[in-house]
Amino acid sequence: MVWSGTWVARRLGVELVGDDELRELLGLALRRNPKRAHLLVSNVLGKHVPQRPSTVYGHGYRLGRKVRELLGDEAASRAVVLGYAETATGLGHSVADGVHLAPYLHSTRRPVAGVDQAGGFEEAHSHATSHLLLPEDPDLLAGDGTLILVDDEFSTGNTVLNTIRALHRRYPRERYVIVALVDMRSAADLGRLDAFTQEIGARVDLVTTARGTVRLPEGVLAKGQRIVEEHAAAEAHTAAEAQPPALRTGGEFVRVDLGWPTGIPDGGRHGFTPAHRSALDAALPGMASRLVAELPGDVRRVLVLGFEELMYAPLRLALQLERAGHDVRFSTTTRSPVLAVDDPGYAIRTRLVFPAHDDPHDSPGGPDERYAYNVTDGCFDAVVAVVDSTADTPALHAPGGLLAQLAAHVPQVLLAVVPSYVPAARPEQPVRPASPVHPEEKAPPMPQQLPEPLRGPAFSSYAAEDVGWLLQDLSGVQLEAPTEEREEAIQAGGAHYAESLPVEYQPSEQYQQLFRAALETSAARIARAVGTVTDTVLAQGSPRPVLVSLARAGTPVGVLMRRWAQHRHGLDLPHYAVSIVRGRGIDANALRWLAVHHDPADVVFVDGWTGKGAITRELAEALREFPGFSPEIAVLADPGGCVRTYGTREDFLIPSACLNSTVSGLISRTVLRADLVGPDDFHGGKFYRELAGNDVSNDFIDTIAARFGEVAGAVDTEVKEMLSADRAPTWEGWAAVERISEQYGIHDVNLVKPGVGETTRVLLRRVPWKVLAARGAGADLDHVRLLAEQRGVPVEEVDGLPYTCVGLIHPRFTRGATGAHGTAVVAE
Repeated sequence: MVWSGTWVARRLGVELVGDDELRELLGLALRRNPKRAHLLVSNVLGKHVPQRPSTVYGHGYRLGRKVRELLGDEAASRAVVLGYAETATGLGHSVADGVHLAPYLHSTRRPVAGVDQAGGFEEAHSHATSHLLLPEDPDLLAGDGTLILVDDEFSTGNTVLNTIRALHRRYPRERYVIVALVDMRSAADLGRLDAFTQEIGARVDLVTTARGTVRLPEGVLAKGQRIVEEHAAAEAHTAAEAQPPALRTGGEFVRVDLGWPTGIPDGGRHGFTPAHRSALDAALPGMASRLVAELPGDVRRVLVLGFEELMYAPLRLALQLERAGHDVRFSTTTRSPVLAVDDPGYAIRTRLVFPAHDDPHDSPGGPDERYAYNVTDGCFDAVVAVVDSTADTPALHAPGGLLAQLAAHVPQVLLAVVPSYVPAARPEQPVRPASPVHPEEKAPPMPQQLPEPLRGPAFSSYAAEDVGWLLQDLSGVQLEAPTEEREEAIQAGGAHYAESLPVEYQPSEQYQQLFRAALETSAARIARAVGTVTDTVLAQGSPRPVLVSLARAGTPVGVLMRRWAQHRHGLDLPHYAVSIVRGRGIDANALRWLAVHHDPADVVFVDGWTGKGAITRELAEALREFPGFSPEIAVLADPGGCVRTYGTREDFLIPSACLNSTVSGLISRTVLRADLVGPDDFHGGKFYRELAGNDVSNDFIDTIAARFGEVAGAVDTEVKEMLSADRAPTWEGWAAVERISEQYGIHDVNLVKPGVGETTRVLLRRVPWKVLAARGAGADLDHVRLLAEQRGVPVEEVDGLPYTCVGLIHPRFTRGATGAHGTAVVAE
């Protein structure tokens, strides 16, 4: 295949040198710009070159994951992401998602009355230089957490460093991270970053996908301008002689009402929070289905075309269509004037030119030109143009406008208008068709109706009174995928672990015997821990708590705590199971249901055990948007030192960790996939009725409950000691995981699973690399050794391990190293 930079390289003598993947990521074109001759055209950004949405989103998301690995989960949870308009607005959003749903803001060239400017800067080489920072929340940039700045390329570094310099004077902080798809600095610019860190007295890291540089010969600017002028003259002559296209007049298109959720910003111009992302995730399936309903049945290939700074919303719509099985590409219109040359060795093959249609404030002479590239090559059966309501003007619909231009070249044109977000407290500003979010509205509105909890025996093998599942039943959906395939997709960033299910492990007779032996041996020990954690909850909080277990590992513990309260105190405590997904948060609809039916102050979240505390942090973050709920979790075992309320901090075998659904009411791990979970739905789960013959869920509960009487005295003693002791979390487990991650060259704490329970999950659900076992560990690890032997996984005995064992997931992707002077360069 011809490289899409060949044409420019041959005519200008330009060389692109660096990492092997550079030519896959970049092509070359010529600018219509007197400041710079060439343009690096990204093949994965979704701006000039239509690309698969999963490719566009995946590159940004993976960069965000690399930043999260660089910072660590705690620092990443306090970070803010800043993207650059117009090119990197969607990239910055995707990076924010990968960083763990960080708050996001992008610069804008559209001033907004009533919104104070938090900063601004100039982009010297750009065609439109002025950038504004207009966060609705004036404190968004004022925190001390890491500021992550995202652009499509890092070349001279002037724009980004000037931004940091200006913001650092106003909002000083200790650390910045620069993120770019490619690091294209010249040799002369390479030392500037280290010098800059000394200048401002803060650490500045760089995270990129690939590195290289462009070698430019003498006189390249003048030569490039001559070539542009020659082609422009030839293009004008050809256009004058040719019959003009029969452009359709305005109105000949299909307008689609997306049903955009009220109060959710159209982008990050004024800030975009994790709560906004959650609400958008829930609404995407419905919006995509409305688009599909308007497409003719013979449409094969669809282009979703975003609008300048509006990249993320149309990208997520395009990604939703792709995941539903449609052949979709994504790109956006742009202000950037680029020469088009119909040659396979040139990155910009075709060009649409149309008047600006958003009343631009940076065009004082009136509306100027805008462009859409590589759209009119006959490849698309339909185009879905997505604009915000500010840009839904007569100019958009006029003859010669964008819609007419598209209709002249593509059989089917759909228009989807996203309401322009109107920040709160905007005086003297006419409101376009959008509904503002008021400051007190921390979460999307309550759906009209939420279903009642699912209960056994219709859903799960637990008794109806033992637990109500705040889930939707997806038992009829094929969600299982091979373990290796899931692992590769998860680590690559192209899929989330909650979008599919592992194939349910079917234990051998030998393994079932191990489970039964372990249960008999540990039943009294677990009963004591159940009593201790339950009585601690009763002593320090509501006298009639509402138990809410985190499905599914927490659910057997919630059932046991309910049984203890009945046995010891005659209390009939409500118990529900809800879904929480790492990286996506807790089920917001489940929380709304609980808030309607119970006092949030009575809710106690329950889990099985802690490893490194990832879910503890996830819950605390998610509940910021739901005042009234306590973020504390009560767990049976806390070997990681992550919570205040626990039954024990010993790392021992909890037999429910040995099995999957067959010890958890025959319920799968929870599922969150956009095409299955709508805005008014709970997260999903499957009921494996077909596994009833192997079900030991109630045997597990009954065996432990039978030992309650004999441990009552020990529980009383332990609770008295616990209530008078210092139970502050030590986060010892997190520190150990970080140490192990570095020691074994993994550089990803998510691939280190500490404790007996988490190690068992690795062996049952993931692609294990090795198991670290504390030297001399006894029968608690019999089932781990058996599983490891069955899967061919080595068990390595080590000294000084703070856990009984640690499971390591196979690290399939290489990680970068930290460079000198505090500058980290991470390349994929």
